Amino acid sequence: QVQLVESGGGLVQAGGSLRLSCAASGRTSSRYAMGWFRQAPGKEREFVAAISWRGGSTYYGDSVKGRFAISRDNAKNTVYLQMNSLKPEDTAVYYCSARYTILAPTAAHEYDYWGQGTQVTVSS
Repeated sequence: QVQLVESGGGLVQAGGSLRLSCAASGRTSSRYAMGWFRQAPGKEREFVAAISWRGGSTYYGDSVKGRFAISRDNAKNTVYLQMNSLKPEDTAVYYCSARYTILAPTAAHEYDYWGQGTQVTVSS
């Protein structure tokens, strides 16, 4: 199995940027897709972005398209989420996820492993 640890969250003003990181450890020799989801208080977990094993395929939720970018460095077992033009509605706990598959799922139930989450707060 794989363990995931997110970092990079914090408080930022609207229009600002943050970069989240998710470091994987454990059985990282196998191919795994990774994703980012977020959950705001009182709301369901929302798909943000996903990336395939080799990084050739990426997918984004409609609310973040054109503002967020997902990438990965397999040599470092790390996936990144670059968040630009942040809005107050982006405020949420952001979770990293992984699944042992080459392709990149976009539904939360398709992922087997989750990090503890990192808080992102965007002030207006």
